[in-house]
Amino acid sequence: MSVGASTAKPTRPDVVGGRPEGQPPTATRRAPRNNRGTRSGKPLEIAILVGPALLVFLAFVIFPVVMAAYYGFFSWQGYGIPTNFVGIRNYITIVQDPTFQEALAHNGIIVVLSLLLQGPAAILLALLLNRKLRGQSLIRVLIFVPYVISEVVVGTGWSLILQSNGALNGLFEKLGLGSFTQDWLSNPDIAIWTLMAILTWKYVGFAVILFLAGLQGIPEELAEAASIDGASFWQIQRNITLPLLAPTLRIWAFLSIIGALQLFDLVYIVWGQYVASTAGTSTMATYLVANGRNAGNFGYGNAVAVVLFLISLIVALAYQRFVLRRDTDGALTQSGTTK
Repeated sequence: MSVGASTAKPTRPDVVGGRPEGQPPTATRRAPRNNRGTRSGKPLEIAILVGPALLVFLAFVIFPVVMAAYYGFFSWQGYGIPTNFVGIRNYITIVQDPTFQEALAHNGIIVVLSLLLQGPAAILLALLLNRKLRGQSLIRVLIFVPYVISEVVVGTGWSLILQSNGALNGLFEKLGLGSFTQDWLSNPDIAIWTLMAILTWKYVGFAVILFLAGLQGIPEELAEAASIDGASFWQIQRNITLPLLAPTLRIWAFLSIIGALQLFDLVYIVWGQYVASTAGTSTMATYLVANGRNAGNFGYGNAVAVVLFLISLIVALAYQRFVLRRDTDGALTQSGTTK
């Protein structure tokens, strides 16, 4: 008998893979992981990644707001250490000042008109540009160009065009439409609409690009299925496209509201620091500059800045609470609900 035959172990037909047939395999025990090292490293990683951004945020956002609130309690000329403490008198004056109330009302009008004018126009342009047509890329560029132009260039150009002896009135006279000539900048009944026309021309391109990005995320199969079922183009847009585009619309509306509350540059460039109040286009930001820096009362100007900050913060928190909550609830998960 050979050595190999003598050393071979007999096999049992009822044993499969070292275990009795029909018995499930036993679970292999693994050594427990030591997560202590990874857990201890997470706070350090978070501090390294978040620390620089947090320091920048504290230095350039929180600290200026705190200092503005501090200076708002003084009658301060902008140099030296403030010593003339006036308490909340600056804030009482702001609330009771009719000029500030008018500026606040103008901001409210701009907010509403921006949503009513820019929103529908941007949606229609986005739906048009989302379809295949000749010169689509060129049209997109032409619509978006005003948004990337500097506010100084836009304001200077429109102020020259809309003057009493400017290009627009000159064009009307050349065409024999002299009755349409207006004092577009100084007439209080027209100036606010002139401002809205400039704002719409300037910022509708941003809304169009934002809506086009949202339309790219809507599956084409939904529109094709609705078309096969006999739905018209407008029925598809009303019942499929717009509901799916609603999150993008809400984000754009939020950006438009905050931008309208803080509007300053175009009004200041086109109308100037004094004409804006008489023409009915003053805003809280132009009121801040006129009654703070230009008047040499920096304490009062800081108080106006704090009021503007608080109004914007309250509007932003309320909008997030009642409008954006449906979007954030779907994006955030509570700890412990998922494994």
